[in-house]
Amino acid sequence: MNLGAVQKDADNHPLLLEFDMDISGFTSNWAYCDRLSTYFARMISHNRSDSLLYSNLFSSALNELLETVYRLHKPSGSFVCSVTRSGASDRIALTIPVDAEAAGFYRDAVEILNQGDVASRYHKALFAEGPLQQNIGLLELAVDYAARFSIEPADGDAIRLVAELTLEAPAA
Repeated sequence: MNLGAVQKDADNHPLLLEFDMDISGFTSNWAYCDRLSTYFARMISHNRSDSLLYSNLFSSALNELLETVYRLHKPSGSFVCSVTRSGASDRIALTIPVDAEAAGFYRDAVEILNQGDVASRYHKALFAEGPLQQNIGLLELAVDYAARFSIEPADGDAIRLVAELTLEAPAA
């Protein structure tokens, strides 16, 4: 695992924390989703007005993203998760190795998330008969955390999924 230093993304969000690991290592144990989300949340929450609440909210949100990646990825390649911040806004960027099927899932999921009326889509998916849709965690983030999503190609057979969250009110 490589923890990043101070960098900035395209919109001038300073880098808070980053890990880079092989996807096969990450997906070797489901518990890594919880462990990594808890670690990240504790590391970035110390300067928030209610650091315990912020840590819990951030951990839950990141865990949903990591669980989605755990289920949908290409079997090999580099998996990178970075968190940047600007004011009250945190940006989680996941570089995910994907095959054509997984890339299609992420593109379709982001398109659905950006079409509006996400709350009714989430409720419909949540209470549908049969197994849950694979995008249920992303829908939950859009509804419960007002997360905004984007997707872009990354180097090699990978995509970059970006979730932007505001988990506390901006400072006055």
